[in-house]
Amino acid sequence: MKTNRRCRALLAVSLNLMALLFSTTAFITTHWCEGTQRVPKPSCGKEKKTNCLNYSGNETANETNQNVVHYSWETGDDRFLFRYFHTGIWYSCEENINAAGEKCRSFIDLAPASEKGVLWLSVVSEVLYIMLLVVGFSLMCLELFHSSSVIDGLKLNAFAAVFTVLSGLLGMVAHMMYTQVFQVTVSLGPEDWRPHSWDYGWSFCLAWGSFTCCMAASVTTLNSYTKTVIEFRHKRKIFEQGFREEQNFLDQEAIKYFRERS
Repeated sequence: MKTNRRCRALLAVSLNLMALLFSTTAFITTHWCEGTQRVPKPSCGKEKKTNCLNYSGNETANETNQNVVHYSWETGDDRFLFRYFHTGIWYSCEENINAAGEKCRSFIDLAPASEKGVLWLSVVSEVLYIMLLVVGFSLMCLELFHSSSVIDGLKLNAFAAVFTVLSGLLGMVAHMMYTQVFQVTVSLGPEDWRPHSWDYGWSFCLAWGSFTCCMAASVTTLNSYTKTVIEFRHKRKIFEQGFREEQNFLDQEAIKYFRERS
């Protein structure tokens, strides 16, 4: 019984730790959503001779360069660049078309005014989600390494299960609220930011992977609590049954003794 309970507790701790690592990584990274943005090509110059528009009409300097697009109304999408971008809870970063690297801006500032409250509520929920995961992890570790009796272990187990379930619910709500805010920002956000195409990134997958591990840890903890209680009651029932049988045997021996004496 003790070995099985320890194995279940170790599994719950491992799942909770994975959920904590995944959620923290997702919270601080900027790859919840990623895709491309369609932006006009910059004007050609001395430092910019490729992927640009030649407004001067001077074709001799760049006639051998196939990457330069000569401006006309018939060029269509050739007048635009499709730059890569990725967005997280805190920042949105896009490729810098005029220089190497990326430039980032606050996603909270990009969100429409009508969605800022929902976004801040999502941020608070994410923070509470991580904090409750830490509390649940601490309780599970106490049960695993410092629990001296079955009763104390059951109490820690029950509290850990409650905190883990609550954290999972908060995490689910936070992820859904962020998804809603991002989709509204795609439609109503600044013109120079709106994506041409986008999809969910690896940070988003980590966030939902964290939720999955969190719920698996809570189920494992509840399962461990239930099995321990059932095993404890079963052993108690067997003990009481054996005690009653022994008591009946002693009573019969006493009756037999007194009959012989009489």
